[in-house]
Parts: sequence; structure tokens; C-alpha cells
Amino acid sequence: MVSANSDWPQERYVAPTVAQSVKILVVGAFGVGKTTLIGSVSEIAPLRTEETMTSASVGVDSLAGLDDKSTTTVAMDFGRITVSPEVVLYLFGTPGQRRFWDLWEGLAEGAVGALVLIDTRRIEDSFEVFDQLETRTGMPFAVAVNEFPDAPKYSTDQLREALDLLPDTPIVGCDARNKESSANALITLVEHALHFPASEKALT
Repeated sequence: MVSANSDWPQERYVAPTVAQSVKILVVGAFGVGKTTLIGSVSEIAPLRTEETMTSASVGVDSLAGLDDKSTTTVAMDFGRITVSPEVVLYLFGTPGQRRFWDLWEGLAEGAVGALVLIDTRRIEDSFEVFDQLETRTGMPFAVAVNEFPDAPKYSTDQLREALDLLPDTPIVGCDARNKESSANALITLVEHALHFPASEKALT
């Protein structure tokens, strides 16, 4: 399914001033808002590989706290955002379920880092995502807490301890529905990732 985001002008071509393109992964557990975030910031019609959830998902994909969710990403989401006249980000959203994790290695190739979206209502669902990210990609990442209205609030220190994060790993609040908030989370990741020398190989 391909759908356009009416809040952004639909720019088909990259501006001639752009000198750097940066590939970013958007990862997270099932239902944390990855598709929503990419759709909210993409300046092109985002590519979405969503399928309607069926009875085959019963007992496999937990819908606890996700009463309104009826679709799931089965391959990837893709979008693009120009963050300055010189820099454009290409966003690749990964499926959250374990059975799709083999796709991560291919999607991670050439990426400078990953934005990990979490839902504090189901924070334990994110533990395996961090393990997967660290063991299969080894890339730098930042954490964005998708601030659902009914989600419990935790301090940065509490989240860092619960998720066993290094002291320099950025943690930011984020409303995945809001383009400015989502863009700020992505910029935070890029600023963090570009401090890692290995990330320079992913810049063009």
C-alpha cells in the first residue's frame, strides 16, 4: 500500500543543493509507531508494505494495548526527508516481529544508524529489539519514546537503566504523528551517529 502524507509538499526530486544522503533505519517492537513516524515526516509519498492482520497472527503478535491496530508491516517502510539544504535522509522502517528479523541485515547495509522507537506501555517488548540491533548490525542508535496519551512516564535515567543503555546513547521524547517531533528525533540520531568514524563510510 502506498499513501501520501498531505501535510508535506510532495517533492519528487532531491534539491540540487543536497551534498549528502544519509540512510537511517527506524526500528522497534511490533506496534510502536514506526510506520506512523515515517509517514509523518516523509516529503514523498511513503512506501508502505502493510498487510491486514489475520487469524494467523493470533497467539503470535500480541495486541495488548493495541486495540485499534489491524495492519502490520511485512517488508519495510520507506520515506525521505530533507533536513537542510545540503542533507537528505532516506528512512527505512523495519518490521517489528521476530519472524521478519532476517530482513534487518539487508536493510542495515549502508545505514549510519538506527532510531529505536519504544512504547513505555510495553517496554519489555523492546528488549529483544536492542539485542537484535546490537548483535546483527553493531550500528549507533538513539532511542525515541513514542509518547502515547495513556503511556506511563519515566525519567531518562529510569529508561536508561531499564534498557541497559550506554551513558552517551541519546533518549528523546517523540510524538510519531507529529512531523516536527519526529524530525527532531531523527536529527538527534544523525548528530549522534556522525560522531562515530565508521559512519562516514555510509555517507555519499
